[in-house]
Amino acid sequence: MYRLFCDSNCELWHTEAEAFGLHVIRMPYVLDGQEYFYDLGKETDFAHFYRRMREGAVPTTSAINEQNYIDYFEPVLAQGEDIYYITFSHKLSATFESMDRAIAALKEKYPDRAIRTFDTKSISLGAGFQVRMAAEKYAEGATMDELEAFLTEVRAHTHVYFVVDDLIYLKRGGRISAVTAAFGKLLGIKPLITVMPDGSLQNVGKIKGSKKVFAEFVRLMRENGFDPSKRVEVMQADCPETGGAFVAALHENFGDIRIDHQIVGPVIASHCGPGTLGLIFYGDKIQNG
Repeated sequence: MYRLFCDSNCELWHTEAEAFGLHVIRMPYVLDGQEYFYDLGKETDFAHFYRRMREGAVPTTSAINEQNYIDYFEPVLAQGEDIYYITFSHKLSATFESMDRAIAALKEKYPDRAIRTFDTKSISLGAGFQVRMAAEKYAEGATMDELEAFLTEVRAHTHVYFVVDDLIYLKRGGRISAVTAAFGKLLGIKPLITVMPDGSLQNVGKIKGSKKVFAEFVRLMRENGFDPSKRVEVMQADCPETGGAFVAALHENFGDIRIDHQIVGPVIASHCGPGTLGLIFYGDKIQNG
């Protein structure tokens, strides 16, 4: 018997996580000097968070420590059960160094128990998309090996793209220069970012003007062999009207497909900023292959 874990950076909505019985590791962020742990939207004050960002507040994020991981994992191990933890991209945080130390210590204490992890090599609902599908397999009784094989296949076909409204947030994170950010804002350029096969982020294009974003997203779906039998995830960072308009555009192009339209949580939004629009889908074409 094993228990399925994920973290809140997968951004699967709390009602789904609860319905699947997932153990969720909450990731931290600090706003106006106060530390919070994202609860997948259950009691999150999104309006306050985004208002403060638009007013100039600079939220920060950090890794959780070794003891935090032990506190999450040990009660399960102590009950004689194993652990399978589906993580967000290891390329995007130092938190997994703490996780590795915690797992090593727990394996010494519980040598008969198994602790396995799977790197989705993605973030936000790019990871949550995989967590949901894995949770469905888990509910069907999949073994750890079966889940590993399934997730490896799903990961290869998970496509993630997003555009940001203001380059200042990417600049703060060190992903673009101050000069690029200044000119980008002046010219109305929106960088197109994707998640690479190794789990890192990369700028793969520039879109001038908001009206062209929808068309580019639709083009990418067609180019990568979008599978209409799978869900599509639309993420928006405090721009519900834009998100809603994009959902409508997707229905116009692809008909009656299943679309989840969801707000970006504070941890991810701290790095991409208000106005970000994201797209996640399953494509027949191997991710960036």
